[in-house]
Amino acid sequence: MTSQDSTPVPLSGSAVPPDGAAGNPGAAGAAKEAVKAADRAHVFHSWSAQGLIDPLVVAGAEGSYFWDYDGNRYLDFSSQLVNTNIGHQHPKVVAAIQEQAGRLCTLAPGFAVDVRSEAARLIAERTPGDLDRIFFTNGGAEAVENAVRMARVHTGRPKVMSAYRSYHGATAAAINLTGEPRRWASDTGTAGVVRFFGPHLYRTHFHATTEAEECARALAHLEETVVFEGPQTIAAVVLETIAGTAGVLMPPEGYLAGVREICDRHGILLVLDEVMAGFGRTGTWFAADLYDVVPDLLTFAKGVNSGYVPLGGVALSDSVAATFDERPYPGGLTYSGHPLACASAVATINAMAEEGIVENAAHLGESVIGPGLREIAERHPSVGEVRGTGVFWALDLVRDRETREPLVPYNASGAAAAPMGDFAAACKARGLWPFVNMNRTHVVPPCTLTASEAKEGLAVLDEALAAADAHTTAAGHVR
Repeated sequence: MTSQDSTPVPLSGSAVPPDGAAGNPGAAGAAKEAVKAADRAHVFHSWSAQGLIDPLVVAGAEGSYFWDYDGNRYLDFSSQLVNTNIGHQHPKVVAAIQEQAGRLCTLAPGFAVDVRSEAARLIAERTPGDLDRIFFTNGGAEAVENAVRMARVHTGRPKVMSAYRSYHGATAAAINLTGEPRRWASDTGTAGVVRFFGPHLYRTHFHATTEAEECARALAHLEETVVFEGPQTIAAVVLETIAGTAGVLMPPEGYLAGVREICDRHGILLVLDEVMAGFGRTGTWFAADLYDVVPDLLTFAKGVNSGYVPLGGVALSDSVAATFDERPYPGGLTYSGHPLACASAVATINAMAEEGIVENAAHLGESVIGPGLREIAERHPSVGEVRGTGVFWALDLVRDRETREPLVPYNASGAAAAPMGDFAAACKARGLWPFVNMNRTHVVPPCTLTASEAKEGLAVLDEALAAADAHTTAAGHVR
């Protein structure tokens, strides 16, 4: 299947487009064209060359699916931007937003409000260790922005360290912390950020041959970077607990504990970015739970309310929070702890607990998705490595398994990125919406996915990978 084969085949299942989309094609077509015309005339899309994009016009969504005005339905293996952990249109969350809107739509962050307090309490109950104070933001980038500010004020130090394989958001400090190419256009070089290489055995920078070697050498590299930069100048090390957009990079056993020890020894704060990994995606409430590590600051967003209303935040340890007991925190947001957002968070967290959604994610990863992806990998020469946990997985696609050459070059665009484009088109043509980044496809469906939906999606991936296989050396492809 190539990029020319672009007519999606609706999947079977219980979630179907409303009758208006498929039963009245004339009305649906008119609505589609009106939405598309307004989008193209007035909406400025993120991370895009505006004249080169053709956004899918979406009519609705429910559970693990969304659909267009032509009645084509897609199984959402992207969770949009890896954030609809509880799925689309969860009735309890929708009802909570509606109820809150009828009662109290908004109130400034300086007031104490029942729903804001309850959201903070529920989050603090689930964060590791003593991270019991919650500063609310509008999203993940603002959470990272404020965590960095807190660390700098708390320590009185200017520098912050982050990994090259990372994404932390697109606000000023967050984009400078980011390691991947989306940083380049906005990198002023004046933000006091120092980068280092984290562990990644499949593409090791440390000439390691085992996970233990990779861990030890990555920690030695971090320690040396700290020493060369001057520990007394470093406020924080900021890490995604499991790097998400960079490829679902699972830290080797002992790495995060080792980073914690280095930070403690030098008086540096450890900030864990759980914006993507938090709230059930890893089969635990937070990815930190998998590694028994407690940071000084933890950022969250996305899964806290599945993005139903913009919300993020920072969880503070007692020691960091105490810094601001008698000195004002120099930061704030008009919509911090917005009542509608907090109501959706309360409903989301309660529904996840009541319905065993975190446990479902763990079960899917262990019993369905993980085994299924490893079985698929055996059949496809384009799959170099499978990695992940819960509903947080990635396939590292390669041209050659022996050399591990990526299927497309780093940060490829245009014709150079065509192999991944062919693969993505093959998925969409079969009714699966993938999450594709560089040479990887991520398997990041909602935590509410059923086993049958997971198997259905894996079957589509299995077929679509033939488009990637066609670009491998095993297929005789020569550039």
